[in-house]
Amino acid sequence: MLFDIFRNLVHYGFHFLMPILFAYLFWRKNWKIAALIMIATMAIDLDHLLADPIFDPERCGIGFHPLHSLWAAIAYVVLLFMPSWKLKAVAVGCLFHLFTDSLDCYMGSLKKEMNAPITLSLAVTQCPISMPSLSVN
Repeated sequence: MLFDIFRNLVHYGFHFLMPILFAYLFWRKNWKIAALIMIATMAIDLDHLLADPIFDPERCGIGFHPLHSLWAAIAYVVLLFMPSWKLKAVAVGCLFHLFTDSLDCYMGSLKKEMNAPITLSLAVTQCPISMPSLSVN
């Protein structure tokens, strides 16, 4: 339960708060517009509408949805080299979106490991340390 709360805070915090920080760091003069542009890159999640089911919290979207694919990532990298700072903001927003979703996929895999049954097997054949017996008279 706590892990799910932490995972969602990280995921949505990165999607909506980090673009504001990036905008301020990279485009201080136009940081408000840059932040809005990067937050607007959340629109790449519209590709979820092509999936069945549309939302599956256990599914990793990276490589599954078209705008979350390697080809899309290459297109976002190409945008970094365009002269317009607005296109660069789109690129940074999309690439960080992919990073955030990748992090969420990783955290989802950790959750699966945490929910796996825990087995403990201790096979002690011989103790290398001999302890003297304590006798009380």
